[in-house]
Amino acid sequence: MPLKLGFLGTGAITSAMVKGLCSAGGERYAIRLSPRNAETAADLAGRYREVSVATSNQAVVDESEMVVIAVRPQIAEHVLSELRFREGQNAISLVSGYSLRRVSGLVAPAGRVTRAVPLPSAAQRRSPTAMYPRDEAAVELFALLGTAFAVDTESEFDALCTATATMAAYFAYADAAASWLARNGIPQTKAREYVAGMYAGLAGAAVEAPELSFHELAADHATRGGINEQVLNYLVEHGVFQTFSEVLDAVMRRVSAASR
Repeated sequence: MPLKLGFLGTGAITSAMVKGLCSAGGERYAIRLSPRNAETAADLAGRYREVSVATSNQAVVDESEMVVIAVRPQIAEHVLSELRFREGQNAISLVSGYSLRRVSGLVAPAGRVTRAVPLPSAAQRRSPTAMYPRDEAAVELFALLGTAFAVDTESEFDALCTATATMAAYFAYADAAASWLARNGIPQTKAREYVAGMYAGLAGAAVEAPELSFHELAADHATRGGINEQVLNYLVEHGVFQTFSEVLDAVMRRVSAASR
């Protein structure tokens, strides 16, 4: 029998998780969606036979063994305070800034509570998902969506959450390279395609060589006297990476304060 999996909140991450789970095959989960975002919920239910839309948030909780809480932090406490969970349920919170203790209090008496941060790449089953604490059912779920990274402390979890704050900057960096190419005569669509392919290849190289640190990979790609070394040295000399580290420290302080 498939495990009954419910989602409170039907936004982008819920949509990505559902698409990834349904593409994994095997029908391991019978998925119930919150009706809150009716258009998205109806689209997913129409696309996948293992997905259906519940009549209310309470119905999602009542009809699920595992409940994924994917509502915005601004409304999470209000939403959860109106719901009745039961003993034996597994609650997985994707709510940014809500500590394990805070979520546990809101979903009591559900005794198995996990925090997790799946990424949009869950739709392609390529998400590295940070989670705390380790729960085997949650690990099994997120392993279907990529790789489950279970850590031992909430501080470690907060650090992994902080690292996700670099995603927008990554695309801005890629945009800077593509825009420079466009200014130098490369058609914009070709510039984007070229930069995306180049960085995809670099990501693949890192995944395929886990024995090499990123520092070692940078050195391998910075031929002495070459143009990669020139760019790298310029960025180092102008404190770009130091600034990058400092802003991550600031984000970590924000994440940790919100989790307390």
